[in-house]
Formats: sequence, structure tokens, C-alpha cells
Amino acid sequence: MGASVAVAQERRPSHCIAVAETAPGLQYLHRASWREPLPDAYSVRLHYIAHASFLIQTAGGLNAVTDFTGFIGSAPIIPDVVTMNHAHATHWTEFPDPAIPHVLEGWGAFGEGIAHHLDLDEMLIRNVSTDIRSGGGVETFGNSIFVFEVAGLCIGHLGHLHHVPTPEQFAALGRLDVVMAAVDGGSTLPLPDMLQVLSRLRSSVVIPMHWFGDYTLDRFLSQIGETFAVERPGTSELVVSLRSLPDRPTVYVLEPAYLRAGE
Repeated sequence: MGASVAVAQERRPSHCIAVAETAPGLQYLHRASWREPLPDAYSVRLHYIAHASFLIQTAGGLNAVTDFTGFIGSAPIIPDVVTMNHAHATHWTEFPDPAIPHVLEGWGAFGEGIAHHLDLDEMLIRNVSTDIRSGGGVETFGNSIFVFEVAGLCIGHLGHLHHVPTPEQFAALGRLDVVMAAVDGGSTLPLPDMLQVLSRLRSSVVIPMHWFGDYTLDRFLSQIGETFAVERPGTSELVVSLRSLPDRPTVYVLEPAYLRAGE
């Protein structure tokens, strides 16, 4: 499993699996800069960088980047941890900066997958493996859904999902308060299947990613259904906490923006 997996005699259990009920809490804020401190110790900032990459920041200063490609902008930031998937080159890099302490690949030996359980005290990161299409066939366990447990929240990044998860995979995910979902409907999961996944997860917050322009994004928004509200705040960031998650499942459309030096 590699050095990226937390080594300990006893693993901290996942509260996302242990707690079945939906937790209350989300706060949406317009932020002037990703550098600004979070409002309190029980909040998390989500910044949409590009494509399928998000910066997840904790109040204690941890920085995690999803589907890391090696470039997040001109800001002089070295993430504490990055996750990657390898269905396409836009979701990983072969040469991550060696200064990054934890690089979590979402795949292992072909067909075997990988298991991560990285405990950084303030944040617990684990994965659930799924299959991907590969060379006209299937690479079993070639993708990972990464779950970030932080500030009492369960935040899931579906990666380059190619099939509806099995009941066992849904059970392994547990509760997801926030989910980043690919909504292109083509190179990842067909849109009807992604809508089925989101309906099953019933996450309080859904953040669309992996959309290739207004057409694919608007097609997803038009089909998400009456059970989901839609918010388009016109910003790249959300600050999330357990205090004010919306009563109704809500899609928040974030605008991708690379991290810039001096902002």
C-alpha cells in the first residue's frame, strides 16, 4: 500500500461510516482570498481549482488537493497531501513535487487497487476503489473515491467514476455531507447514472466538476430534479461547517480559478 498509508496499530474509526444520520451544517461565504483564516476550528474551505482539482483547507492549516495534476496556479503552496486518479492525464501527474509529504495514488497494481487510511489528526483521508474503462476493457479498482473526514464533516470526491457503486461500495463510503461529482456525462459516468448516484448519496451539498463548458453544466443542472436546489454564487469557494448545512440538498456551482500568488 506504500508509505502514504498511515501506519499505526490502531486506526481511528471513520465517523462517516459510524454515524448514519445526516449532520446539520454549511456556511456559504464570499471570501476575498484563499489565504484568509477560516472563521473557526469547525469549518473547512473548498476552493475549485480546475477540472477535478479542489483545494481543501482546514482551520489548522492543512492543505489537500484532489486529482492533482502538478499545477494549481502561481501561488507558492506545497500541499500537505494530494490525491490522484489515472483514467486520464488531467487527473494525475507522474512527477509530483517531492516536497509534498503525502501523495495518494487512487490505483495500485493493475486490477488490485489500493487502500489508503491516512490520519493527519485534523483530517482523516481514506478511499473506496471503483473500476474504470481501460483499453476497451476494464481496470478493476482503477479509480478511487476519496473521502476527507474533517471538522465533523464527510467530504467525498468521486474521481473519474465510470459505474454506479455497488451496495458494498456505498456502505464503505458512509455518509457524505459534501460531494464533488463529475457531471460531463460522457468520459465519466453517463448523466442518468450520476443522477442515480447523487440521489442515493443524498448529500447536503453537491459541487459539480469535470464539466467542459456551459452546455454540459446546464444539461446537468436541468436534470438534477426538483429535490435539489441550485445555487450559482459566482465564486470559486465555499466555507463549510456542520452548523448550517442546507435543509434541502443543494448544488453549488463554483467557478474554477487557479491559486494566484499575492491573492
